[in-house]
Amino acid sequence: MIKTILLSSVCCLLLVAAGAQPTAVDSFLAKLRTHCGKAFEGTVTAGGREGDGFTGRRLLMQVRTCESGTIQVPFYVGDDRSRVWVLKVMEGRLQLKHDHTHQDGKPDAVTQYGGWATNTGNGSLQVFPADQATCDLLPAACGNVWWMTLTDTECTYNLRRIGTDRLFTVRFDLTRPVASEAKPWGWE
Repeated sequence: MIKTILLSSVCCLLLVAAGAQPTAVDSFLAKLRTHCGKAFEGTVTAGGREGDGFTGRRLLMQVRTCESGTIQVPFYVGDDRSRVWVLKVMEGRLQLKHDHTHQDGKPDAVTQYGGWATNTGNGSLQVFPADQATCDLLPAACGNVWWMTLTDTECTYNLRRIGTDRLFTVRFDLTRPVASEAKPWGWE
């Protein structure tokens, strides 16, 4: 973890020294990398309702792996460890994919959906409209827009389904890391 943070800091310093300014994507990911190896509890702040599978359960995000160009953030819902948010940089653009697995580690039939940021966003906000692969896999999700916010004190994960009243937000308190040795299903 310390090596990842140091490498990220050195890369940013090299960019500045070379006269290149870090992009908004670089800034966003560098900020997220500072939490690598840590876990944070969250609460549903919008769109929660009884029986939705999230309300009343412990919600935990864990910034688990921080490799060059890719950050994986498992999102645990109670005992369900099937979800991982995968943030990947390609050609200066940021992609969000939802990696879902079963308890035995096999991929769920509904996995690898998400989208590409349509622009660079900023260091505290990245927006991901559903991509064509998502539309092909889940036609009802073709109007989905996901976004993540990241400040010094909180991270939010959000979903809005355009054309409907569907809005879902989970807020994680980054000022209070919690202990967690959990691993996503299939990572054992």
